[in-house]
Amino acid sequence: MQGYIINVNPVKDEDLIVTILTKESILVTYRFYGARHPTIQLGYKIDFEAQTSIKSTIPQLRSVMHLGAKWLTQRERVFVWQSFIGLFYKHLKDIDDIDDFYFDLLEQSAQKWEKQNPKRVVIESYLKLLEHEGRIHDEFICFNCEQKIEEDPTLIRGFLMAHQECVYSHSFERLHVKHMFEKKSTIYFDDEMVEKLWRIVLEGF
Repeated sequence: MQGYIINVNPVKDEDLIVTILTKESILVTYRFYGARHPTIQLGYKIDFEAQTSIKSTIPQLRSVMHLGAKWLTQRERVFVWQSFIGLFYKHLKDIDDIDDFYFDLLEQSAQKWEKQNPKRVVIESYLKLLEHEGRIHDEFICFNCEQKIEEDPTLIRGFLMAHQECVYSHSFERLHVKHMFEKKSTIYFDDEMVEKLWRIVLEGF
């Protein structure tokens, strides 16, 4: 079985509770500490076995093999990846059975991570997630006052649009926002604007 580690929680004697996103589910597993065990890190993609036992309600994490990527040696890319992965945990932690969209989205993101700006990858992946969950709000209507937005909109958590005077936040070029929602692309945003969008995503899925 393969999956992405989306949360690692230390418990007694250096044991770990490890949450893994697979194609079909969110698995919570128990990892016993041992010198021969490979390193467990947030964001790693692993091949593993989840061994059930009558002694515990949580399956044991066994036969772990790390499925590495070249960009894992690049500190900044790893930091952004782990932040991205952490958002998946917060968003999905109370769900047991999921469709394969979320796993596939991480697969697609990981493949782009080495050659593209990872923050752009996150934003574009988040737009796909919003669309998948039916949460894309691409009409220029202010979520706060429910009036039409004629000027450049501002964006808040969930990429909801608002008048700048309604939320007192930074505005984004109207045509660029329209293109972003239509094409799920950040191509028209410069790195400064991408950083602002990234900070919005960090507020939570």
